[in-house]
Amino acid sequence: MSSLTYDLTLAGLSVGSAAALTGIGLIVTYRATGVLNFAHGAIAMVCAYALRQCVVEWGWPLWPAAAVTLVVLAPGLGVVLERWVFRPLSVLGSDPAQTLVASIGVFVLLVGGAALLWGQGARDDAPVLVSDEPWGQLAVVLVLAAAVAAVIRWTRFGRELRAVVDDRQLAVLGGIDADRVAAAGWAFGSFTAGLTGVLLAPYVRLDPYGMPLLVMEVVAVAVAARMRSLPVAVLAALGIGVAQSQLTRLHPAGWGEPLLQAVGANLFVVALLVAALVLPGIGTRDALPHTATSPTLEPARAGGPPWVPTPPGAWIVAVVLFLLPLGFAGRDLHTSVQVPALGVVLLSLVVVTGRGGQISLGQAAYAGLGALFTALLAAGRFPGLPRLPELAALAVAVLLVAPLGLLTGWPAISRQGLALALATFAVGVGVSRFVFAQPYATSGLSLDRPAGFAGDRAYYLLELALLAGALLATHALRRGRTGRALAAMRDHESGASAAGVQVPALKLLAFVSGAALAALGGGMLGMGLRAFDPAAYDPVRGLLWFAAIVVLGADSTLGALAAAALLVGLDAGTRGGLAAALIGLLAVLVGRLPGGPYEALRTAAGRLRSRRAARLTAVGAQTRRRLRPAEQRAARRPAPAGVTAVVRTGVTHGAPAAADGAEPPQGPPAPDNDARTAGAGGNPNAAEGRVPTHKPAPAPTLTTRHLLARYGRFTALDGVDLDVPPGRITALVGPNGAGKSTLFHCLAGTVRPARGQVLFGGRDITRLPAPARTRLGIARTFQQLAVFPSLTVADNVRVGAEQGRIADPGAVERALRLFGLDGPVRALPAAGLPTGTLRRVELARALAGGPRVLLLDEPAAGLDTAEAAALARVLKALAADGTALLVVEHDLDLVADLADVVHVMAAGRIIASGPPGRVLDALAAREATP
Repeated sequence: MSSLTYDLTLAGLSVGSAAALTGIGLIVTYRATGVLNFAHGAIAMVCAYALRQCVVEWGWPLWPAAAVTLVVLAPGLGVVLERWVFRPLSVLGSDPAQTLVASIGVFVLLVGGAALLWGQGARDDAPVLVSDEPWGQLAVVLVLAAAVAAVIRWTRFGRELRAVVDDRQLAVLGGIDADRVAAAGWAFGSFTAGLTGVLLAPYVRLDPYGMPLLVMEVVAVAVAARMRSLPVAVLAALGIGVAQSQLTRLHPAGWGEPLLQAVGANLFVVALLVAALVLPGIGTRDALPHTATSPTLEPARAGGPPWVPTPPGAWIVAVVLFLLPLGFAGRDLHTSVQVPALGVVLLSLVVVTGRGGQISLGQAAYAGLGALFTALLAAGRFPGLPRLPELAALAVAVLLVAPLGLLTGWPAISRQGLALALATFAVGVGVSRFVFAQPYATSGLSLDRPAGFAGDRAYYLLELALLAGALLATHALRRGRTGRALAAMRDHESGASAAGVQVPALKLLAFVSGAALAALGGGMLGMGLRAFDPAAYDPVRGLLWFAAIVVLGADSTLGALAAAALLVGLDAGTRGGLAAALIGLLAVLVGRLPGGPYEALRTAAGRLRSRRAARLTAVGAQTRRRLRPAEQRAARRPAPAGVTAVVRTGVTHGAPAAADGAEPPQGPPAPDNDARTAGAGGNPNAAEGRVPTHKPAPAPTLTTRHLLARYGRFTALDGVDLDVPPGRITALVGPNGAGKSTLFHCLAGTVRPARGQVLFGGRDITRLPAPARTRLGIARTFQQLAVFPSLTVADNVRVGAEQGRIADPGAVERALRLFGLDGPVRALPAAGLPTGTLRRVELARALAGGPRVLLLDEPAAGLDTAEAAALARVLKALAADGTALLVVEHDLDLVADLADVVHVMAAGRIIASGPPGRVLDALAAREATP
């Protein structure tokens, strides 16, 4: 081995050892708590600064100072974080999206606090704890890895740790103190972070922003180890470190040299990109039952407080505040120029995260590309394009950056939660390192303002005009059919797909639109500063912006403007870091203020307004009833066409039940045309108080042939043949684990069988996705409610009609009337409504799309006796109209009353079929046999 190769190998082992320490700490924390600690690098930075403070500023001896830093400060910081930040989140259900926001909040808080305490300048006098000779560092890494592996494998604590990782709730029921295990995991993870920081500080740039990002770049080694295997993490870290050092020997001629140098200096970033974008299944443990159901990423969810709209007067205040800087001068006006530009960037997060529910940590990259492309186009340095005026350059830059949103949008199709966070973070870091940090792209680059807008006041007016355009574009994406589809995808991705929403295409739309808005804001920011500054768009800024928009209202355009003003205003004229510290402090409170402080304030304001709302006295209510009797109000409503209204006890035609939170109906219901003719024509549904007004063409038969589905080695379906004919109600019964839900998924298109066919009227639809099947007329409901909590009841139903491509404008109203949802309850958000009402909302949404086949997964779950009876009447009426129904239900009495044919499933097979009386009697006799 040559001397150069040997020296480079030693240097690589030194770098790899530090990366291995990071990987060990991240894996231990993740295995103990299920949290990917994004604040790991910030903890490392704080400990490095603390050791320097003790040794350099206070004159302490090195080793006592190191002992205090590594044995007291670092583990203590981890315990504090677990106790006061992450334990409340675990009590709330350990939502991965919430823990991610909290982790980023800790990162931002520590970075901002360090900048306030120690300043933003780099330090080069950090004390040396271990020399740069790699053998000492490597020995520390190997000893730590071996000790952790031994503890996990052979000790009682290790067994408890594995139990908590497998099933925290079951471990607690078994007598394990999960909080103690989590605290120990956080303490050890923080210890390794502190050790990494004090080892790296003498040899890298010690500053509040650079070191945390440098440490987080090596998260690739933990991801490559699947967040589980310590040996794999150590070997990956050492291998990447050595390879990165050896690449510095290569100096090819031509255009490839700068690219190879960039790769050689950032091989850990390349590994992060590969691990986050290519390796499958990263973070699947953290996947939510439905996408982005975190209160931090949506206005509300089922069972939570209803979303409170922003008061109109707030917009008047915002307009006045944004016009005030026109009266400023000098430095104040120059600082204010940054606010509208940053507001446009943050509006991109409103579209992607707030409305679309997608975690995006890489928006700073798109903002930076917008500024860079604008500067290159204005300077005539963009390949293949001539020199353009500044405004034209900005417009073209937006068009060029928008398609690059696919860099994060494409991974979002198959990833969510932690996996998506890693992918977007990796893209942001990659763009920063391989584009913004390269001299060949940014050297000698300047950026001027458009002609006629050189002055700060004139340019501020131009920014306000562009901001208004961005607000209109954001409003268009948050309202109407597209806005409802985005909100549905955010609230419940599976439910949105079942309603016909093209989820992959919608995700791409959200990320491409977000990239365009971020590029517009980035270009505006660059022209305002009259320069392209790569530091203004580094990945740490992306994390700060994400935390700010989530805390101040992810789905609020007003929140984005407030966040921009806060971020710029707090750091202007003060020591840098104040804004980051405040945003981080608010972000770490998500466990104690579910929904965020901003949402808590809006909810409190809404409750206060409701208490002050005018109410009629008893005399006033009596007078209103005399002047406008309830019978007259009901008679004015037109009778529903198509699927007609159902009259059930306690609910008038077209009025919600009292359980909906609305005023109970007054007086008897007015008879409609269908009720008046019931019994006159000998219709079998006459006893149900309903007669169909039309007889549509019968639906095609939905059929499965030899259906086989597996999950790994487990066979869920084993050669299932099933027919769901039109005009009949087919029921599936059987024990849990029999394969009923898997069969439903295969029929709905959310699971593709390993073998066999799904036919619809003879057409093979086995490979069709769920939205395509919905447009064919196959609708479904879910065992667990699949409503969209941030949408109103009417908008929930409207999503079904819009995505089902129903042209009839009355379809929504008929569905609402059919299920008694056309009263005041129609305007209420679905969040917080009773379970019975939400079941009716889900059914109304499915029927609004005009389905020919309806798949119902335990539709009576959570309904009382009266509601279940009303549901049975509706389902029988639908079957009489020619709809094919397949029902999975555990209530055998309901099945006996409802079904035309019953299939019994067990162990993935249909073991009995026939009329409900015969099949259910045989099933009962079989269960009674000892």
